[in-house]
Amino acid sequence: MATEKGIVIRLGEPESGIAWVLTQRSSACKSCSSRHSCNPSERGKDMEVEALNVVGAQVGDEIVLSLDTGPLLKATFLLYVVPILCMIIGAALGHRYALARGWDPSGLSAVVSLIALGISFFFIRLRGNRLSSKRAYKPQIVRIAKTA
Repeated sequence: MATEKGIVIRLGEPESGIAWVLTQRSSACKSCSSRHSCNPSERGKDMEVEALNVVGAQVGDEIVLSLDTGPLLKATFLLYVVPILCMIIGAALGHRYALARGWDPSGLSAVVSLIALGISFFFIRLRGNRLSSKRAYKPQIVRIAKTA
């Protein structure tokens, strides 16, 4: 379970149970491929994170965020391994089909692998939108370290 400290800067609708938290970019952010798509604030090192407010934190509270690593690993697999697998399968299918037709196997395998890569991106986009709405894929405020 990954944890980060932050400060609640605003609350969502009361029935949503959402809070926006200001956190510091950690050293793990340097190697993350999504570091440019996060919501950095104007200060550069600070980031705004949407989190589930399960402990009832208020604006100004110093809190501890937690993200379960299981869903994080599933999302990582989806993002990195699925496109590679699709390209390999596409290349193999293109090669096999070209050999059966007497065509150039390298050309058709390259074309089919790129088509498979595009299809995988479309699949990842659809699946990612569904996963982002699930509670398991959102960070949670697990503890209030210091009240405002």
